[in-house]
Amino acid sequence: HPRRSRGARMNMQTPFAAALLDPARPCPDGLVTWNGSDPAKRFQVYRNNVIVSLVDALADTFAVTQQLVGEAFFRAMARLYACAHPPRSPVLALYGADFPAFIEGFPPAVGLPYLADVARLEYLRVRAYHAADASPVAPAALAALLMDESTLPALRLRLHPSLAVLPSDAAVVSLWAAHQGVLALEAVSPDAPETALILRQGLEVDVMQIPPAAGAFIATLGAGLPLGQAAAKATALDGGFDLAGALGLLLQNSAITALNPVLPQ
Repeated sequence: HPRRSRGARMNMQTPFAAALLDPARPCPDGLVTWNGSDPAKRFQVYRNNVIVSLVDALADTFAVTQQLVGEAFFRAMARLYACAHPPRSPVLALYGADFPAFIEGFPPAVGLPYLADVARLEYLRVRAYHAADASPVAPAALAALLMDESTLPALRLRLHPSLAVLPSDAAVVSLWAAHQGVLALEAVSPDAPETALILRQGLEVDVMQIPPAAGAFIATLGAGLPLGQAAAKATALDGGFDLAGALGLLLQNSAITALNPVLPQ
């Protein structure tokens, strides 16, 4: 009501929101309808529309996850998630950040250990699509810095805001690719570990499989650590780590957006 204080309106909104996402709760007190119809029935319709809209939003983001378990299973799981995890923003494009973690702890999905990581990959794709733009550095600028071995270990690279690395114990890239028609699903071994690199170029979000050591290297750079530490971490994981190849991959995909050398004292 326009004459109610902000505090009074907030006190009404809290039970309203709680009842909206919990079918076990009764219709909140104090609701009226313009035409005299039953407020409880109208509230139930509104509640169902809200939850269906949230489930639809999750189905749009996690399309491959839904294909892997079937629409009925997915929508039942998503409905439980939506009731327990309402959106914190009116923008639904990024809704579902913790849905993969919910899947991981969802008992009926325990027989599908790859499902949560496939969902993580799908969410990273959505986040990459909505990430900020950034211009890549010129390859010549990086090449010049790489020539000076004294500054190389302390060199920090800023990576594109859309970039993400997902190491997984499952064949997340192959499973995702199979549902895009790139691979035959029957040829995919779901329990084969894969590391995914997610990166947007222009308006296209690419998903590519990279070696685990390259993933560790890129993730360490993305965390803001210097080149020397990133290379050491990757080499500890794989003695044959190809530093030049990993840097070349980033350059070829316009993923390096700034160079921050630290000059020796």
